[in-house]
Amino acid sequence: MSSATLVVQTAFLGDVVLTTPLFSALAADHGPVDVVTTPIAAPLIETHPAVRKVIPYDKRGNDRGWAGLRNLARRLRTERYERAYLPHRSLRTATLGVVAGIPTRIGFSGAWSFLYTEARPKPALGHESDRLLALADKPPGVYPPQLQPTAADEQAAAALIDGAFVALAPGSIWGSKRWPYYAELARQLADHTTVVVVGGQDDVGLGEEIRRAAEGGGGRQRVVNACGKLTLRQSAALIGRASLLVTNDSAPLHLATAMGTPIVAVFGPTVTEFGFGPLRAGDVALGVEDLQCRPCSPHGPPQCPLGHHRCLRAITVQAVIAAIEELGALRRRG
Repeated sequence: MSSATLVVQTAFLGDVVLTTPLFSALAADHGPVDVVTTPIAAPLIETHPAVRKVIPYDKRGNDRGWAGLRNLARRLRTERYERAYLPHRSLRTATLGVVAGIPTRIGFSGAWSFLYTEARPKPALGHESDRLLALADKPPGVYPPQLQPTAADEQAAAALIDGAFVALAPGSIWGSKRWPYYAELARQLADHTTVVVVGGQDDVGLGEEIRRAAEGGGGRQRVVNACGKLTLRQSAALIGRASLLVTNDSAPLHLATAMGTPIVAVFGPTVTEFGFGPLRAGDVALGVEDLQCRPCSPHGPPQCPLGHHRCLRAITVQAVIAAIEELGALRRRG
């Protein structure tokens, strides 16, 4: 039996996580949804309770170009979807709905909305997860971001670290988003609690640098480099076990939001007004407020365009530790 509703979301990993409230809203109205998403995001959302089936679309790899889109559209056409929700404003996404022959195609107003059957205005303000709910005509906050790792995922995370710990996520695909003081933060935190560095395979070297720097400082607690040791869903489970996550403006922030973990986020070239900051009351976003060059781009460039990177260098380790203490993470015990 096919789902009548398809969601196409092939943007960055964080965007996919922030689309999970839309999955929940649509499932409440129409039953579990099918989702077209990237290969990296597919395992993360395939266990979501509102998702019936995930269809990976490798738009930059094996499925790239017109041939890949046409092949995917042919597969989707056999499912006879009644409606498609298209939160990602891109020509590829809009075209896919048309070529797949889906009769009702709902997306946000913009450059490609002439390819939709219904174009709805995207709210200019608010958190991105709430703005996406506008596609389903739902008010903000009704459905929070949510992920659901399996019992096996939880076991893998528990096998890596037991007891209370603070997680650090120092990586980002955008170089200028990386706060430069994670090693010193880990060194100081290691006097009070176990520290776990989280990230993917690309972050292994960075995680090892942080671990060595912290242990070289003589911290009394353990420092664990978990980068590259877990699947993405297992990493979400690990973040869910943390007392708190310190992160850049990057995907781990949204994993922590979806797993209910307290957050201290450091924002440099971007700002929370873009809609991608912490969502829950009590979570902390640190940023330098009086820089004329900030924000400098929607995502943060590979390097600071002006060379000084003051937007992150001015956020001190002491400021981050003060935020951690305010949230009470160093007083928690497993």
